[in-house]
Amino acid sequence: MRVGIAHHFGWAVAVTASAGHRVVDRRRIELVEPGVPAAPVHHDGKPLDDGAFSALVARVRASALRATAVSLDELAAALPGPVVSVSLRAWPADFPDDLAVLRRAPYEARADSVMYRQVLAEVAGARGWLVHLYDAKDVEAQAARVLGGRAGEVLRGPRAALGPPWTKDHRTALAATVLAALPRAAPDARSAGSEGDVAVAASRGCGVGEGSGEGVTGA
Repeated sequence: MRVGIAHHFGWAVAVTASAGHRVVDRRRIELVEPGVPAAPVHHDGKPLDDGAFSALVARVRASALRATAVSLDELAAALPGPVVSVSLRAWPADFPDDLAVLRRAPYEARADSVMYRQVLAEVAGARGWLVHLYDAKDVEAQAARVLGGRAGEVLRGPRAALGPPWTKDHRTALAATVLAALPRAAPDARSAGSEGDVAVAASRGCGVGEGSGEGVTGA
């Protein structure tokens, strides 16, 4: 089973597909616990001094780790087979992790989004799942080229077969699983994608966590 994820602040759409690209599960998953700010850098931390800001970011990231672990474990338990990989939107390899830098434009608008992706990568990696990174701007077009004449059936057919919701997020997530299924070289510590270099460290964590990039590849 391959899982594709289209994330937002604090939640995500997860689509799981079989080896034949059949949708076996689609769901909303929570990426942070109830009552915890979903955008600590972009919104909730703006009026805080540096000490309080750092504490808030650390609290949100810890909550995100717990919530994401629960969500992915619940998903895995509901599937008819083991998870092989998780696909996430790529983030820049040189995205800063210094909190003072993250508070400034252009990084503050993206820092929370990157944090959620890094947490997802860390949690998935801890479960032994490969993590693939995709370019959200053209992942659907790339998957369509791979699928050829089956593209419409695979990417848009689930709306008719399963009923709503079947949104752009769902198509993006499913398309990412199509690319993840392509034969590829062994995972490398850093890979160049269509967005340029993509980060593969599982948890740079906005300056509050460190991790390994093993098992992560560019899409």
